[in-house]
Amino acid sequence: MIVNVTRYYTHRCPFHSPLRVGTMAVLISLLLACAACDSYDSFTTDRSTTLSFSTDTVRFDTLLSTVPSATKTLIVYNHADKGLRINTVRLEGGADSPFRINVDGQDLSRTPSNMATDFEVRRRDSIVVRIEVTLPVNADDTVHRIEDRLSFLLESGIEQHTMLVASSRNADFHGGWVVTTDTTLTARRPIVVYDSLVVAPGATLTLAAGTQLLFHDGAGIDVRGTLIAQGTLEAPVVLRGDRTDHMFDYLPYDRLPSRWQGMRFAPESAGNSLCYLDLHSGSYGIICDSTMADTLKVNIVNSRIHNIGGDGLYVKAAHVEVQNTEISNTLGHCVSLLGGTTAFTHCTLAQFYPLDANRGDALRLTNRGPSDAYYPLHKAEFVNCVITGYAEDVLMGSWFENQDYEANYIFRNCFIATEVTEDPVRFINITYDDPKSETASFRNFKLIDTHNFIYDFTPDSLSAIRGKADAATALSYPTDRLGRSRMSDNAPDAGCYEFIEAPATKSQR
Repeated sequence: MIVNVTRYYTHRCPFHSPLRVGTMAVLISLLLACAACDSYDSFTTDRSTTLSFSTDTVRFDTLLSTVPSATKTLIVYNHADKGLRINTVRLEGGADSPFRINVDGQDLSRTPSNMATDFEVRRRDSIVVRIEVTLPVNADDTVHRIEDRLSFLLESGIEQHTMLVASSRNADFHGGWVVTTDTTLTARRPIVVYDSLVVAPGATLTLAAGTQLLFHDGAGIDVRGTLIAQGTLEAPVVLRGDRTDHMFDYLPYDRLPSRWQGMRFAPESAGNSLCYLDLHSGSYGIICDSTMADTLKVNIVNSRIHNIGGDGLYVKAAHVEVQNTEISNTLGHCVSLLGGTTAFTHCTLAQFYPLDANRGDALRLTNRGPSDAYYPLHKAEFVNCVITGYAEDVLMGSWFENQDYEANYIFRNCFIATEVTEDPVRFINITYDDPKSETASFRNFKLIDTHNFIYDFTPDSLSAIRGKADAATALSYPTDRLGRSRMSDNAPDAGCYEFIEAPATKSQR
């Protein structure tokens, strides 16, 4: 019989630190520790115990042939109370598979058959699988889908699989590209531009309907000659960044700004025409350097400039005309005009940039340049336009006080978020956004989704934008940017989008 005896024992286990206890406590602790260690170190071959996966199919966005993908992650779980041993993990496509797999630190692609052996997943634990793919050049220019299966063979003989799916299309690649003669690009393949694309003086670059120019980080287009974009509603000309993957599962990089540079028209460039152009996600949108005010530098029609890290459209002492076009969500100003001659008809300038509260204005007008240089504002005309955003006042100007520096601007039949002004010469038939309501601007549009960065600036059914356009002017632009009739209700809306009543469902009829 043991009476009043105290001893000191030390027992080490992965889950226990040294213990200093009495004899009976030591015995109990030893039993519990051994049970715990036994449970942690034990493995089962029970065929009813299997792995779980974070997804049953790992999907990649449509990739460009020969361009490595971003890395996807697959988590392999063991939710059981005992460990599981994996005899082999292999790609069923073997050595010919374009996928690259790393399982718990082991690179399958370093083996001849894309297979690795002897993995353990402890009870209630997991391992991480990293997956990449580089797809080969396709036999034709259509989108090709490629599949493979990642197989996990357990010690019990049970085999489990995860599908791997990727699609690819061919692309042409150019770096330091200078167009020196008249050239037409088509929609046959996307064109990836590294470094820069320059249209030399005297040359005309024509972008046929459906042409896609994908610019690598830091690349842009510099037009010193002439650029003609011949997009259509069904096949717009697209200028964007070259990343096709996602920042988050719900958010592709293509919805983020500053993925590439942007488009610049040099002083010597003139006669440019942009029709159904979709330019988005640049560090800036379109920059028009100074030229003779009586020479049309660029005409922009039925286009969209969106998600920009600087100014959407910057015009410096140039002649620019814009119709049926959306310019929206810019860290700088949606439109910034320094002097020159400009005319905007049925345009939507919407400043709802979601990433920085220090965003610019929807529209900024000035004749005062750097170092107080004077740039005559010959004309800035806005007819049937929407100019709005988060702020109570998104229309700003800066002028020389001397009357010799007259600000020649006019707004007619527009919807504007700015202070109400008694200026019947410059502000005619204006509808002012309601600054007292935080949701007023949101209510005016069909969709402003700041989480997913999805925006539809079509007027909502109760929008104050509806019916505010001048009908006589609208006759010259009978359809909106999306091809919807402006004249169907005899009350055309301001901006580049027309509200259309949705067809009634069977239950509504």
